[in-house]
Parts: sequence; structure tokens; C-alpha cells
Amino acid sequence: MVIIDKINGVIWGPIMLTLLIGTGIFLSAKIGFLQFGKFGYMLKKTILGVFSKEQHEKDTSGVSPFQAVATAMAGTIGTGSIAGLATAIMSGGPGAVFWMWVSALLGMITKYSEIVLSLKFREKNEKGEWVGGPMYYIKNGLNLKWLAAIFAVLAMAACLGIGNTTQSNSIAIALESTAGVAPWITGVVLTAIAAAVILGGMRRIASVNEKLVPFMAVFYVVCSLIALVINFDKIPAAFALIFKEAFNFKAAAGGGAGYGIMLAMHYGFSRGVFSNEAGLGSAPIAHAASSTKDPARQGLWGMFEVFFTTIVICTLSALVILTSGIWSEGNFQGAALSIASFNSIIPGVGGAIVTLSTIFFALSTILGWAYYGEVCAGFLTNKSKTAVLLYRCVYVLVVFVGAVGNLDVIWGISEALNGLMAIPNLIGILGLHKVVKTATKEHFGK
Repeated sequence: MVIIDKINGVIWGPIMLTLLIGTGIFLSAKIGFLQFGKFGYMLKKTILGVFSKEQHEKDTSGVSPFQAVATAMAGTIGTGSIAGLATAIMSGGPGAVFWMWVSALLGMITKYSEIVLSLKFREKNEKGEWVGGPMYYIKNGLNLKWLAAIFAVLAMAACLGIGNTTQSNSIAIALESTAGVAPWITGVVLTAIAAAVILGGMRRIASVNEKLVPFMAVFYVVCSLIALVINFDKIPAAFALIFKEAFNFKAAAGGGAGYGIMLAMHYGFSRGVFSNEAGLGSAPIAHAASSTKDPARQGLWGMFEVFFTTIVICTLSALVILTSGIWSEGNFQGAALSIASFNSIIPGVGGAIVTLSTIFFALSTILGWAYYGEVCAGFLTNKSKTAVLLYRCVYVLVVFVGAVGNLDVIWGISEALNGLMAIPNLIGILGLHKVVKTATKEHFGK
């Protein structure tokens, strides 16, 4: 943990924060602050038009736009919205929530750009299906094959962390906290479920997530709103605490001036990226499988993903935790803190709500990230079927490792891998921003 903490201190230090913030500001300026100016349009073309025919059209070359979104959302709405948010508050203070919001507002345009590029530079595999992602637009757009390979290797490793072990670990903790289920039992069951879906490939993963994601999102939002209605009078104080601690320059534990705000920014941005994946380059891999021919239209779904997962889901989670008061006792971490918070507001039922949500969120993330890893494996081995199958098998087995592993170590490694895979991806986005700008103009007709 000492080594991991030092690595994360460098990766998620001033350089990474500057790169993430700078990329978001740069892209916003170049593309006309699309996330603000076209916010209503984005909602109309995404969630408000979810039942339109165009969102469910597909052909033999890919899954439907909505199935691609569901798979990406499955990978995005994971334990980062519950356990990740909780660890951000405990490690960086309530102020970390504010910096998660900032990361989301800037990340909306970053993720939009990633998805536009992933559709612009995607290729077809031997089955005639679309495959894409940062490694493809770095290779085909920037002609930097070595950098594309580095991203693919880092992404494969990150899939085993952020998309796999952290998720199964959170499920195991939730079930042990509320039902006394031994982690190894959870690991065996999760491994069996993952194998049944993942070994069937992208179409089976997309089919399952298309049904699972909408249900789990609505369930968690409704339950969170019920808890906040009960604690309605405490919500203003919770918001005040978030804003106050976000700019707290008071030294912590004898540290130097500015330590408080830097800690809040560190955990706010790192956990913010964990929750919405903007800048990582993961979700574009799922979106590239869409049968849609308009990159910008699919990119709008990326903007919605970031808004919904961080601004909506994480804010609801944060308010439940802060209004409960449990967080200030310092007796809980990760999903256990969310469970205790819900339980204190809705005794007897709250723990079950978070446990069910954690299971749904984490399971869908495990399925979504499995596809990301296999596409990276295919890229590195010239789309070898054997390599893809081998990666699927390894990925399924690692689900068990996460369930019985150590929480701090798993989260620490995942945080490091997130930062490392973001670097080549952000280089690709910045280098190809003109392509994104052109595609945006073509879509909006100006």
C-alpha cells in the first residue's frame, strides 16, 4: 500500500489534474461549450428519445445505438457511484463531491469527443462487426501504433481492476455486511454468472445490459429520493458543507497550507473519473460497436452518461451519506458506509436497498468491462479469436479474486491503472480535436 500510495500520489498529482482539467477546458472552447449550449438538445436526443425507432435500429455490423449505450452505461454506473463516492468523502472530505461535479462538467465534452473519434476511426473484425476505441483512433488518426499498443495493454490491465475486482469486491462486502454471506461464496456465484454471459460475446452482453441498466438506474434513484425526502431538512446543510470543504485551505494533520483543498481535488477528480470514466477511453469501445453512422449523435449519449452517473447518481449518494451523519464517525469505508447511511435513514430496509443496487451496478460493470478488455486483446493480437477467448477466461476467473481480496489494495491499484490509461487517450483526443470539431459541425449543420 505504501508503494501504491506513492504511485497514485504522482499519477493523480498536479500533472494529471492539470491534464484532465486542461483537456476539458480546451475541448469546451474549441467545440463551443457544447455541454452547456446544447444541453437541452442532448437530453432530447438521448434519454427523452430513448423509445424512438432510431435508437433501437441495428444490423449485422453492430448492436443498436441503445444497446451500445446500455453496455457503456453498465460499465459506467458501477460501484464508483456508491463505494467510490463513499471513499472520496472519507478520504478527501465532503469537498471532494464538488470536484467530482467539476470533473463531470468538463468530462461531458471529453467523453463526447472520445466517442466521436471511436466511431470515426473504427474497423470491422472478421465477423463484420464494428470494433473501435482509443487504440484505433490513436493508430488510424495519429498514426502512433506504439502509443495505441500502450493504451491497449494498460486498458486490459485496468479492466481487471476498475471493471472487475473492485466491482466483485464491493458486492462481497455488501452481502457480508447485510446478510453475513462469506466472500468466497459470493465469488463463486459471481464467477458463474459472469461466465454464462461474458463467454457469449458482445451481443449477449449487450442484450443483458439493455434490460438490466434501465431497471437498476431507476431503482436506485427512486430509493435515494425516498431517503432524501425523509431527511429533507438536512439537505441545505449538506450542500453548504460540500461547498465549504471544497475550498478548505486549512492544513490537515500538520501538513502545509493548501493540503485540504488538494486532497479534496485529488479524490474528487480520481473518483469522479472512476464514476463517469470521462478521459479514460473505456466507454468509446462499447459505443464503437453501435450500428449508427453519425458519430456526433452517438457522442451525445456520452455526454448524458457523464451527467447522469456523476451529477445525478453520485450527488444523490453523497446527500444520503452526508445527511445521515454516519460518515463523520469514521467507522465505515466504501459500500459499507453507504449501507450504514441508508440504514440509519430507513432502518431495516436501507441496507437491502444499497446491497441490491451494489449487486446490480457492479454486475453490469463487470459485464461491460469484459468487452472492453477483449477488444483490446483483439487489437494487440490482430483480432485473434484465441486471444479473445483466453482473455475472457482470465477475466472471469479474476472475478473471484476480487471478491476475496483486500479493499484498500484493490482500489489503490485500480486508481493507478485509471490514471495511466487516461494519459495516451487524452493525447489522442487533443491531437485529433479538429476531427471532433468537424463532425460536430456536420451534425448541427453549422
